[in-house]
Amino acid sequence: MSVDPSLYLIVSGLLFAVGLVGVLVRRNVLVVLMSIEIMLNGSNLAFITFSRVHRGLDGQVVAFFVIAVAAAEAAVGLAIVINVFRHFRSTNVDELKALKD
Repeated sequence: MSVDPSLYLIVSGLLFAVGLVGVLVRRNVLVVLMSIEIMLNGSNLAFITFSRVHRGLDGQVVAFFVIAVAAAEAAVGLAIVINVFRHFRSTNVDELKALKD
């Protein structure tokens, strides 16, 4: 039994859209970081789907590198959030505009 690749692409688009809405609507830095991770997972699913359709490993290699970059982004982002919380006592994006100055 084989599943149509368009269904995977629909799920990929939905994941990316949910992540994009989370980035644009939410104001908590941790939720924004999780939304970015959801967007990256959606793009990974699309890469893997195209890799399977074209019977190559290119999409899987790209997805592997995206996972590595996402892990580094999560580690560095969480460290920055912890330091900002210690200084400002808030993780709200709107309250952190003092960092621009």
